[in-house]
Amino acid sequence: MKKSIFTVSAFIGLLTVTTSFASKEITETHKGCSEITDKTPTTQTYKIRYGLLSKNGTKILSGNYDVGSFLAENMATGEVYDTYYGGGFQSVPQYYEGLPAGTYTFSAMQGQGGWVGYGTVVATVSDAQVDSEGYITVYIPIIWEE
Repeated sequence: MKKSIFTVSAFIGLLTVTTSFASKEITETHKGCSEITDKTPTTQTYKIRYGLLSKNGTKILSGNYDVGSFLAENMATGEVYDTYYGGGFQSVPQYYEGLPAGTYTFSAMQGQGGWVGYGTVVATVSDAQVDSEGYITVYIPIIWEE
């Protein structure tokens, strides 16, 4: 009898400890309905709009160009985010949604033709750079073209 009481008590204790570490919590919502919410903190992310900057300084947000992919490399972590769409010619603007805040080196890869060379831009991604349309627009400079 004592052994079964001990076993049941140990099982209840283990069950209590296990359920106390759950990251989900039931919360009351409208008129008695309940939903499960995740208490994991979310990281603020941003929508990036890529354009090009011509050699004479004109900002380009339309047309097709010899771009393989636009890249954003986080300078602190080294993580790279790209818009890879299969190489070749791409239209601008291109978009990337979900870039975390931080300082990045933005660049573009040559497309299939190899007719254009691109430079880099170092910029900080934060609330201060978001425009009225909800984007942070980054213009990658064209440094040479054939």
